[in-house]
Parts: sequence; structure tokens; C-alpha cells
Amino acid sequence: MDNQSNKNAAHVFAAAFAESFADSLTQLVGSEWHLKTLDSPDLATRQGQPVHYRLTVDGARQGECFIESYEPQVALLGAKILDHPEEAYTDDHADALQKAIVSATPGLSAALSDQYGELTFKVEKVKGLAFGGMFVVPLEASEKGSAAIPVLLYFDGQLLNELTSQSESKAASESEQILIDPTNLKLVMDVELNVSLRFGQRQLPLREVLELESGAVIELDRLVDEPVELLLDGKLIARGEAVIVDGNYGLRVTEITQPISSHFAR
Repeated sequence: MDNQSNKNAAHVFAAAFAESFADSLTQLVGSEWHLKTLDSPDLATRQGQPVHYRLTVDGARQGECFIESYEPQVALLGAKILDHPEEAYTDDHADALQKAIVSATPGLSAALSDQYGELTFKVEKVKGLAFGGMFVVPLEASEKGSAAIPVLLYFDGQLLNELTSQSESKAASESEQILIDPTNLKLVMDVELNVSLRFGQRQLPLREVLELESGAVIELDRLVDEPVELLLDGKLIARGEAVIVDGNYGLRVTEITQPISSHFAR
């Protein structure tokens, strides 16, 4: 997985978390909150000791994501959630913020379900973590008229790999989807196309090709009762039985291998 793929997948997850967490804070605090992802962390807002939560992902994807904020900001958020006066950081503030994160997980699961399948989340407060080598996405939480609050998401290798592989698979699938503009297709309905019948084929060494002469017989790789193939621009579009029509070879179609219109995708 390249770094850009990792970044894209992590930001999809982070954006969904930001929206769900903002909704959770808005409901619990009673005022409108917004969260957004940042290209790089704002180091000036990172003050005090970090407070960490582990977000364990299970279901269609597995792994761990760690949420980091800082004691002064957790105290501020916790006091708002608890509707208490602002005071120095306590475990009650951390527990209140954990409640807000838990409340955000149903929305997070719903937001990611189309892309990643059904996911479940477990949230717990943890201590003594070191995040060397983890992929990080910085977020910023804000309430109108208040200073921004930094939040960092750290992705462990397993979760990032599973998110990235699914994102690439989905992108490849979408790129293969056939898009046809019926209006444009109507403009070329009268254009004549060359189609051909293939009764069989065989690879011949150059020596045998050079030795070909009148009366030579070449055995093909197809039995007499096997269907003949109809080709459009070298691509198989149908199979059927060879027939004679007014002295000419023809084909009675018995199978369409794929919708004919798929060959005119834009």
C-alpha cells in the first residue's frame, strides 16, 4: 500500500468520525459543534498531558484507532457535557468525553457501512501509550465563539491496511463499472460494424506455416458440435450454431456472453 492510499483511507474514516463526534457533542452539550480534519496538526493548541481512548474496530474490518486529546481541553469538554463549572481536569471529565465518543459510534458505523460493511466499536480509556510509526490524522473541534480543541486519531497497522485494501478494491470496482450515455449511443446506431465468426483456432510453428500448400488440413481446437463464436472487434459477444443462409454462412445465436451495449461504454 502506498502512502497516498493510506492517507486517503485514513481521512475517509477520520471525516466520518469527525461528523459523528460533532453530532454527539452537539446533542450532549446542547450547542452546535463542528469537527474537521487538518492537513497537519496545530502544535500550538497541544497543551497539557495527553488523554487517550482506544477505539477497537470489529466486524467487517478489524483493528484499533486511538483518540488523543489533552487534559485542559478534556476538562473543558467534560464540564460542558456534565453541565458543570469549568475546573481542573479530573477522571469525571475523561469519563464524560468517553461517553460522547461512545455516543458517536452508531453514526460512525452507519457512515462507513456502504464502503466497509458492518462495523462495531468498543471505546475505552487507556494510559501509557506511545505512537511511534502510527499513521495520524489531526482533527479540530470547535464551538462557535470558543477556541479550537485539538483531537488526533492514530491508526494501527492492521486497521489501516484493511481500510486501504477495501478502498482500493472499491475504487477498482467503480472504475470497471460501465457508463453508457443513451443519447450519445443513438447518434451512432446506423454505423456499420465488422463482426466475424470464429470456428476455432490453433497455434502453428513457423515451420508448418511455411510448409502450407493446397490440400493441407489444419485441425482446430474445437469439436464439431461446439458453438461458433461471434466476435466484434476481436471481442467475444455471442455464441451460436453455424447455419447456411442463401448459400452463405450464418449464425443462429444461442448465447449472449454480455450485454452488447457494454462494448460501447464511455
